[in-house]
Amino acid sequence: MNGCTNCEQPVKTGTTRRRFLVVMIAIAASMLGLILGIPFIRSVIGTGSAPKKDIWVKVADLPSIPFGEPVRLNFVQDEQDAFIKQPALHSVWVIRHSQEEMTAYSPICPHAGCYYNWSAQLRRFACPCHASVFEINGLVVSGPAPRPLDTLPVKIESGSLFLAWKRFRSGVAEKIEL
Repeated sequence: MNGCTNCEQPVKTGTTRRRFLVVMIAIAASMLGLILGIPFIRSVIGTGSAPKKDIWVKVADLPSIPFGEPVRLNFVQDEQDAFIKQPALHSVWVIRHSQEEMTAYSPICPHAGCYYNWSAQLRRFACPCHASVFEINGLVVSGPAPRPLDTLPVKIESGSLFLAWKRFRSGVAEKIEL
């Protein structure tokens, strides 16, 4: 002690190094939290309010599709789940009615989500899971299927068939896109 009873300590004003570092770390942590939180916020809010835009995929060239006979066509389409983009193999049943008219059916039975097949002998689609049977036009002949086969949007451009892949809810009477 120097003997001074009324001596005051000098008051530090301005930014100290410690205060500066605390503020900078807080800003960096906030920015990092915001950047990492965007996917979570996007998943909570969702993009369900905006209608899905159809993604058209080339499935086949027209000469390879016979008239009046269902043919199963396989194609690869890139699918995105959150931030992961990967190729997915899909198939469809296509019936060519004329040069400009085609019908594409989802290969998934509307009853329980099984994959059905074409029986050339019976000239009908048949699901092996629960014995649903469908006419070539997709209408239910017998079985527990609650609705006809699900059709997919198609378009023909430059001698090629394009379609928009969609999935539908199984087991309900209405055609509800997932």
